[in-house]
Amino acid sequence: MTGRPTRIGLIGLGVISKFYVAAFERLPGLELAAVCDLRPAALEPFRDTARYTGHAGLLADAGVDAVVVNVPNDAHATVCADALAAGVAVCVEKPLATRVEDGRALADRARETGVTLFTSFHRRYNSAVLRLLAEVAAAGVPVRSLTVRYLERIEDHAGSDRWYLDAERCGGGCVADNGPNAFDLVRLFLGDVGLVSADVVRDGRDTDRRAGIDLRSTAGVSARVELDWSYDGEVKDVTVELADGTRLSADMLAGHPEFKGSLWHEYVGVLTDFDARLRAGQDACADGLAALELVDAVYRAEGALR
Repeated sequence: MTGRPTRIGLIGLGVISKFYVAAFERLPGLELAAVCDLRPAALEPFRDTARYTGHAGLLADAGVDAVVVNVPNDAHATVCADALAAGVAVCVEKPLATRVEDGRALADRARETGVTLFTSFHRRYNSAVLRLLAEVAAAGVPVRSLTVRYLERIEDHAGSDRWYLDAERCGGGCVADNGPNAFDLVRLFLGDVGLVSADVVRDGRDTDRRAGIDLRSTAGVSARVELDWSYDGEVKDVTVELADGTRLSADMLAGHPEFKGSLWHEYVGVLTDFDARLRAGQDACADGLAALELVDAVYRAEGALR
């Protein structure tokens, strides 16, 4: 790919796809070479781009270097596996898969073949989060604890992608959907973490709507993740308490009054990082698999998985 843009196909044109499309327009080193969706109407705006109604056709004919997998969660494993088998690098929306067994198999396949498999955790590119990381590093004081809050009303955020509200297709509820982004932020600040305890609240349909999750890093630093799918409003923030009592925080929504407004710059970060790892030939599996392992650990601790 030296000296030319990375050719990428976008598979799935749901509610998040517009942020990817806008990011391509800001990144001259990347080319949106093809799009794919089962719905012909969703393809109509892309008249100057190769269009497919099946991902197999795109992988076979579009001549892409990589794909962004933006399909419903229950299809992640299949589409990612097909792309890896075709030798095409993958940037997949979180979670990597709905079942940890499938995530492990994908990571094993990517490592065996040397094909990049990257999970899109857009919040790690949030400008406020990046400022907080720099502030913590500049303080030069150990972290005592960390809290990540991810609170929203899922019905508002799902938009036309109503599959989010189907636990089978989503992989669960708030733990499966928002958990990976929150867990990834904890790992961004603290490194590898393990589950200490989880308190999960389910609705009448047995879908997890709220959760309080306690984690601990390998260095012994505690972290708290608070998730809510029934919150009246939206809160997405990170708070760090340092060993000297100093509290530092990042409001991921500050300065972005538009609904989902922070995602415009975050997805530029996603594609920039993905392209850098692809060009460097880096193993990019670890973050996506680690977040999925934590989702699985929460459900197992709760007893939802047997």
